[in-house]
Amino acid sequence: MRIVKHVDLDALTAARREEWRRLDELSRTRGLRGAEVDEFVARYQSASADLADIKTSAGRTPQGDHVSTILSRARLRLTGAPDNVLRQLPRFFLLQLPAALYRLRWTSLVVTLGFIGIVAVTAAWIGQDPRLVATLGEDWQLEQYAEEDFVAYYSEHSEAAFGALVWTNNAWIAVQCVLFGVTGIWPVYVFVQNAVGLGTSAAIMFAYDRGADFVLYILPHGQLEMTSIFVACAAGLHMFWAWVAPGRRTRMDALASEGRALATVAVGLVLSLALSGVVEGWVTRQDWPWVVKIGIGTLALGVFLFYTLVVGRRAARAGETGDLTEYESGTPRLVAG
Repeated sequence: MRIVKHVDLDALTAARREEWRRLDELSRTRGLRGAEVDEFVARYQSASADLADIKTSAGRTPQGDHVSTILSRARLRLTGAPDNVLRQLPRFFLLQLPAALYRLRWTSLVVTLGFIGIVAVTAAWIGQDPRLVATLGEDWQLEQYAEEDFVAYYSEHSEAAFGALVWTNNAWIAVQCVLFGVTGIWPVYVFVQNAVGLGTSAAIMFAYDRGADFVLYILPHGQLEMTSIFVACAAGLHMFWAWVAPGRRTRMDALASEGRALATVAVGLVLSLALSGVVEGWVTRQDWPWVVKIGIGTLALGVFLFYTLVVGRRAARAGETGDLTEYESGTPRLVAG
């Protein structure tokens, strides 16, 4: 049989009024000292018990609503509250994203050098043997590709349509590299496939004396575009390594932490690839001097590198890793050592 506890609301209110007022005062105080924190928690627990007694005995009452309001304010102080969007955006772009990119700088450099090496070896290996070039297609097809199709590719659609097309395609590739990086296979596959494909195109273009067109049409947009893909591959490899060598953390904790931080990178790369898409859609096709078009591409890359290396270094020194705040991700599990 359940025993219901009845209380005298007037007597309880008179006895607890000062305690409730003190709890409300503490919940509004910005900086609490150690003893005040202990008092705050104790008064919160006491007021919660009072509210339970009131609701059990009398249901909803003005006294209960008053205590409930005080407890709600106190609970918000105990648990914290998420920042609004206007505060989250500056933190994301000035701290989380650049710090995450900065962490990938050395892996991105290794990926870049490896990519250049594969492109050079592929182009040299195919280009030095006409028989290998011939295996890529009929002579008239290869000649048409070198003399017409390669250059025409950059102007066969309108600026907006072409820019959107290359942006969505490259952004999807970058996001896949990050999200499927835990496999350890997908980033390497994308990396090798693109390097071999670019090296093969270079071999064809140079075989038909169109090597200058190849270099000139790639450089304006390719500097930032390929750098973004290299960073995506590096992020994917970091995801894989977090699973292989989690250190003192569990594999799930390591993957969760890296996944949150590197998903931030995926968002940043979508934006950088949007910029390279603008360059590819609007700049590469123009009849401007090549020094101007390549200069614009170099400037776009310079902005990305400054953001990664300078802003990112500052954010990393401030203790940022690219991960969410403790409030957003939950308190991390402590490990020894």
